[in-house]
Amino acid sequence: MPKRILQGTVVSDKNDQTVVVKVERQVMHRLYKKYISKSKKYHAHDAENKFSVGDTVRIQECAPRSKLKRWEVL
Repeated sequence: MPKRILQGTVVSDKNDQTVVVKVERQVMHRLYKKYISKSKKYHAHDAENKFSVGDTVRIQECAPRSKLKRWEVL
């Protein structure tokens, strides 16, 4: 089964080897047919601590690395 790949912006890099990535997507409202921005935050593994706040990154699914981390930065 292929692994999902998402693109988002780093919003926090305070933890060691971890970044928090905010992924935004556009969905259409079922009744009003207008597009709404929805976002979700993912904790991703960053082994070299090379990404900082504001960077645009791609993340990929991986095996669980901790309680919250199920993604890794590509």
